[in-house]
Amino acid sequence: MLTGPREFLRYFDSIHRRTLRDIQALPSPAQNWTPPAGEGEKSWSINQIVHHICESRMYFARAYRNEGWLYDWPVPSTQRQADWIPALEESHAEFHRRLDDTPPEWLQRRIKMIDTDGSLSGWRILMMLIEHEVHHRSQIDTYSGLQGWDVPQIYGRTREQIDELQEGQRTANR
Repeated sequence: MLTGPREFLRYFDSIHRRTLRDIQALPSPAQNWTPPAGEGEKSWSINQIVHHICESRMYFARAYRNEGWLYDWPVPSTQRQADWIPALEESHAEFHRRLDDTPPEWLQRRIKMIDTDGSLSGWRILMMLIEHEVHHRSQIDTYSGLQGWDVPQIYGRTREQIDELQEGQRTANR
């Protein structure tokens, strides 16, 4: 349960660790890899997706802080694969700086949407950040699988490993 920014940041830290894990697992051919077809966001290279993950963290932080829905943080370079982890780490640290001292009441505070007259609660904006990051991390993982590159297991085990444990679970839970 989210009762304040510290609890959310602990959860975000776990999302960040899994993003780092998946990015670190990418082989060197991932640098500058792009989908074979598409325009706009559908044609982004992995470099561009990593850049977008970094910038989006501050986009959602600004919205949560009621400073507007703006992309204005100068993202460190993601041009080379060696830049990806440092850029993600710097955006993680900056996101923490922007949320660390915010009051717990902001989780319930309403924030005007960018493109409608509606509003969202602060906690919903923070969940949008999580969904957004997981979406793009999964996009990279999908590209990896299609290229035949290893994709880390989200919880360290495969479906086949879980299948092997099923009989023991059936016995234990009768």
